[in-house]
Amino acid sequence: MKNKVADKSDFRLSKKDVGEMFNSISEKYDCLDHIMSLGIDRRWRKLVVKILKEDMPETILDIATGTADLAITTAKILKPKRIIGIDIASKMIDVGKIKVFSEGVADIVELMQGDAEQLDFEDNSFDAVMVSFGVRNFEDLAKGLSEMNRVLKKGGKAVILEFSLPENIFIKWFYLLYFNKVVPFIGGLISKNKLAYKYLPGSVSEFPYGENFLNIMSDNGFKYVNCKKLNQGICSIYTGKK
Repeated sequence: MKNKVADKSDFRLSKKDVGEMFNSISEKYDCLDHIMSLGIDRRWRKLVVKILKEDMPETILDIATGTADLAITTAKILKPKRIIGIDIASKMIDVGKIKVFSEGVADIVELMQGDAEQLDFEDNSFDAVMVSFGVRNFEDLAKGLSEMNRVLKKGGKAVILEFSLPENIFIKWFYLLYFNKVVPFIGGLISKNKLAYKYLPGSVSEFPYGENFLNIMSDNGFKYVNCKKLNQGICSIYTGKK
């Protein structure tokens, strides 16, 4: 991968660059994901499922599914008829397919390569759409959210889990220190891709979290938007309905 990550001060990458980056760290991604979140990501994903359970959706689209952690957790707890997980990185999908089979949810979860900004599904196809730690990697955030809204059925719910920035100045200082110094060091050491783990923390700082993100959701067709802050705001769950 070219050194585009280090050169981009705003930490925005093309879809091609994002796909190549995640392909390069696919085998170590699960381990590093847990490191980035200090292991709390498992509980956060269960909170996403708890929110989805309010509506008991039967068909769910998991965008930027990665190695399918959220899809697998959702399948085990909710047992819907079908979950389709898509990701732009083919090697992440390959790792996810192995996990789906080993976790015994292959009858529910189907994984395929796909572009979040050009979803290959008909309008009004899904009861729910979910994303965990993926929207900040969209090349065109508005387009990705618009596509999510398009494929949702009327009344369907979108649930988005994403890193955000704490409001408390002291927590924010330690949080940024961890993300900007510790995560790139550990991530680079384990994955052998230092650029990827400079991009990933930087992309959190650049992401329009909180009210700004809710406004973008509203602008792209979502109603009743809401933000639930987790762990002093280091992560947030955003919801909206079509």
